[in-house]
Amino acid sequence: MKNAVYLLGLLVIILTVYSYDAKTKQAQLEKNVYALHMNSMSEASEKLAQLNRSVSQSLLYKDESARNGELQDVWRMSSDLRSDIAKLPIQDEVRVSWMKYLGKIGDTAKKSVGTDHQQWTQQMTNVSNNLRTLTEEWNVATTNFYEHQGNFSGWKEQGQLAIADSSFNSLSKQLTSYQETDFPLTASESDFEKKRDLAHLMGKQITKSEAIARFKILFPRIDEATLTVTKSKDDAPYPFYHIQFIHGSRIGYADITENGGEVISFLLERPIRKEVRSHEEIVKAGEQFMEKAGYKDVVLAEARENHEAWHFVFTRKANDALVYPDSIQLKVAKDNGEVLGMNAMEYVQKETLPVQQVSEPDWAQFFAEDVAVEEIKEIYTTNDALELRHCFEVLVRKKDARGETYRAVIDAETHEVVKIEQLQ
Repeated sequence: MKNAVYLLGLLVIILTVYSYDAKTKQAQLEKNVYALHMNSMSEASEKLAQLNRSVSQSLLYKDESARNGELQDVWRMSSDLRSDIAKLPIQDEVRVSWMKYLGKIGDTAKKSVGTDHQQWTQQMTNVSNNLRTLTEEWNVATTNFYEHQGNFSGWKEQGQLAIADSSFNSLSKQLTSYQETDFPLTASESDFEKKRDLAHLMGKQITKSEAIARFKILFPRIDEATLTVTKSKDDAPYPFYHIQFIHGSRIGYADITENGGEVISFLLERPIRKEVRSHEEIVKAGEQFMEKAGYKDVVLAEARENHEAWHFVFTRKANDALVYPDSIQLKVAKDNGEVLGMNAMEYVQKETLPVQQVSEPDWAQFFAEDVAVEEIKEIYTTNDALELRHCFEVLVRKKDARGETYRAVIDAETHEVVKIEQLQ
């Protein structure tokens, strides 16, 4: 009995010591995390003040060389500050707003190197004034952070949970307002957003039953599956029907737009058998599906494989050129040629082709003497300003021992290099 009492007492002492030690370690961990957050907030505040000064100073110079130095600083500091803010314990909406606004400042500075002084001044005078206000508001918000020093739970409640009267929450609204006024959408950006939200789809509105009928025509092997159909939420950027299906071990979904009944995505999960059909058979199966689905203006532009399926990219062809933004991704099973996945969102967005004066450069004069032109294709693709351009896609190879290969995209009218990348 005495032994039992002794052991029980010893157990109580051990648990007490363990509990105290755990609480001590937890408290120390919270202090360390809090100290880390404080350092991060201090660094972000310093960099924001530096960015504010650089933007203001960039407006002082008419001399291109002096101004370009400040523009480089604006671009570098906006990039650094974005990285820092991404790690801070602030509300998601504030973080996203800051990332967008700082990204716009950095991109504008980078594109303005070497441009006219007046153009930069017109763009950034308002930004400079607003950035000064934002810096002051940021300091108020961070002061609120420091006032909770030593109270980790208090900071978590005040800072991370984004209560309605939080200083950071008010700052988010200002950021959104300033971004809209300081960086209004260009015509090409506005067009891009309309396509992304499928605002241009003007086809006949289909019913739920018509969506199911469209689904069964395209995917007859799933005809016997149990279907569940739901409508997109009222605040969705575009209305669509979400069709979920299950038939034994075969499960998946399809999304079909209400306007026009366009299939924008499809996915099927099922066991894949070991048997493998030839590449030619799989390609033919993919092409037959494209024709059956009504995509008669596309051609196979890219193909890659894994152990279960071939992944194809079918791209719209117009004016003897591939319209890269209008592409459909297709996943076809190797065992029987069944379509396992499809993404037609880009194709459905449908680009309006620009009218350009097309002239092919003299490639012997365009590229260096030790560069060999391997292949030339005409394509449509977007530039940095999100404008669709008719271009030449040129594969070139260096005539040296390494034989490095590059893909260059050249504007067919201006002969400007839109993009260049080294291929593996």
